[in-house]
Amino acid sequence: MVVDGGLSEQLAARGNDLSDALWSARLLADAPEEVVAAHRAYYAAGAEVAITASYQATFEGFARRGVGRVAAARLLGDSVGLARRAADEAREADGVTGPLWVAASAGPYGAMLADGSEYRGRYGLSVAELERFHRPRLEVLAAAGPDVLALETVPDADEARALLRAVRGLGVPAWLSYSVAGGRTRAGDRLADAFALAADAPEVVAVGVNCCDPREVEPAVRLAARVTGKPVVAYPNSGERWDAAARAWRGPAQPLAGLAGEWVAAGARLVGGCCRVGAQAVREVAGAVRG
Repeated sequence: MVVDGGLSEQLAARGNDLSDALWSARLLADAPEEVVAAHRAYYAAGAEVAITASYQATFEGFARRGVGRVAAARLLGDSVGLARRAADEAREADGVTGPLWVAASAGPYGAMLADGSEYRGRYGLSVAELERFHRPRLEVLAAAGPDVLALETVPDADEARALLRAVRGLGVPAWLSYSVAGGRTRAGDRLADAFALAADAPEVVAVGVNCCDPREVEPAVRLAARVTGKPVVAYPNSGERWDAAARAWRGPAQPLAGLAGEWVAAGARLVGGCCRVGAQAVREVAGAVRG
């Protein structure tokens, strides 16, 4: 199945300012029509799975903007509803056929901090504290009725443990996806050990990697398939490197479509893109996978 690209990439391409600490989640309140249009563009490009605009949407993050808990819960639920609406419009207006799915994004604790710590992990919190952070948001997202929960860009095994606890009993399947570098989690955990946490979790229907260099994907996919015996999800970045000092992307992008066949052969069953991967790249990936 084809997963969409970076939601922020499509929103930025449409002229939206994403410099706020809430990132794309700000638009749930300020410009929901833009969120629908971005999802719809990916569906029209061949994506079968849309990931919601809730990656950086948390009760704590909204509270810093003066949004109360009730209103924040409504916005979290809206993230699922907007993706559903985009799927309906893609079928009716764009002629898209076949099943279209919605994955409710739950980013790591570091995404709420908006300081880049999601790419480091090890926040100084216990597994129990991380579980208490994640569970209320996951409850609201699950109640909104997504097809799957996307536990994504997870930087370390401790946060994975917390998320696996937090999804128990919610009644919605989940995928668990790590951000990796150098064949390890961003925090330095052995990837085999990190993947193994999901092997016996009945809620987890796929495990894999996202928001990483495309060159990290193929060996990680093989490892995830071997360790867990589960379908694998893979949606890396474009291959460009973020220069935090200059606040700019550096280096060339890699054509993901040319690599998608390798990922599928290695065990990937959900394939797409993350940061800097837009609708045209997803169209190419869809063509390569279906070809």
